[in-house]
Amino acid sequence: MCGMNSIRSPMAEVLARQFLPKSVYVASAGVRAGERDPFVDAVLAEDDLDLGDRQPRSVDELEDDFFDLIVTLSPQAHHKALDLTRSLAVDVEYWPTPDPTVASGGRENILAAYRDVRDRLKAKIAERLGQKDDAEAPE
Repeated sequence: MCGMNSIRSPMAEVLARQFLPKSVYVASAGVRAGERDPFVDAVLAEDDLDLGDRQPRSVDELEDDFFDLIVTLSPQAHHKALDLTRSLAVDVEYWPTPDPTVASGGRENILAAYRDVRDRLKAKIAERLGQKDDAEAPE
């Protein structure tokens, strides 16, 4: 979960799917829905990943609200998750993740900020969910 489900949380959703079996439900959302960000598509494509036709959505738009774990990537999302789960048995973890939209300069500078977020999320997800065995890794 992040602020607008445009950058950090959709990246995390796609990356988490690489580590989890298809039977595990993974979804991302934002405190509010933003606009799809083309830089996310660009940096995911570098890893042969994509969002498909997925569009940003808010927490209120999720079809399922039964989660074992909610990972928040921004302070705003963390406060919202804690408020939503006050009476639920769900773990909420906060992974502070920079907002790449604050990057300035040319296209390469901006892409570098998005790559940094992608790589940080990939490392954190691998650490939290565990690396796939070579036998399970896609060819």
